Amino acid sequence: MYPSRRPPRAETLILRNVRHHIWRWGPADVPPVLLLHGWADSGETFQFLVDCLPDDLAFAALDWRGFGRSEWAPAGYWFPDYLADLEACLDVLSPDRPARAVGHSMGANVLALFGGARPERFERMALLEGFGLPRLPPTAAPERYREWLDQMRGAAPQFASYGSFESFAGFLAKRNARLGMDRAQFIARAWGREHEGRIVLRADPRHKLLNPVLYRREEAEACWRSISAPALLLLGGRSEYLARLGPDGDPGTLAAHFQRAETVVLPDCGHMLHHEDPQGTAAALARFFTPRG
Repeated sequence: MYPSRRPPRAETLILRNVRHHIWRWGPADVPPVLLLHGWADSGETFQFLVDCLPDDLAFAALDWRGFGRSEWAPAGYWFPDYLADLEACLDVLSPDRPARAVGHSMGANVLALFGGARPERFERMALLEGFGLPRLPPTAAPERYREWLDQMRGAAPQFASYGSFESFAGFLAKRNARLGMDRAQFIARAWGREHEGRIVLRADPRHKLLNPVLYRREEAEACWRSISAPALLLLGGRSEYLARLGPDGDPGTLAAHFQRAETVVLPDCGHMLHHEDPQGTAAALARFFTPRG
């Protein structure tokens, strides 16, 4: 099992009537860097990254609603709810000063959209492999609504389950050879829980339901252009996610949508930067968040 260098403190916040789990590291009297995880991940797996960052930095990792140890939303999930949850979280963790934040994948998408709507709330932000979805033409709408309607009539979605934490870790390590078994075992216990003799994911399987509304990339890019804080764009050189974006995943193209962007590519990483290369990810973040002389 991965040996954590800086064990976290667990806290609970009620944000917009939903119980949210928060993981805290570092000095309690230092404003924390907010860490925002991706889809089906949890704040707990930022442990690898935090262990590689300076001890004088404090961190707070939010489990989004319906993920990790946070409460499942009774009425389901609407993506803009995450922006409102982020604002409520900032009202607690950084009410009087612009925050520093790191987002990965879905968390980076939420951070960038919110940063465009509320640019005054951030001092700096780092976006790890979270730059929207592939463009879709309006003509894709009828088929998307058909798929969604079919899902509404079908069986409730489910995640796969596993016979043990060890088998779950083995699956994770096989799927991502850059992970390593020690981190795979840690992630398996962060993502999974025991239920009726099986290991099931903590995430609400309703997250698998299709969004009937097409993603509009032009609107996301308009939000990115409204971000006034310096932004670090951290990309994986072997990223399967960026490849799906096509020309929109080019580092220069992405940086052009931000007022003040710095781009760093970790050449041997895929999408899960903070799991695959926490040292390289931490080095880039430490340079970005450390005030320059």
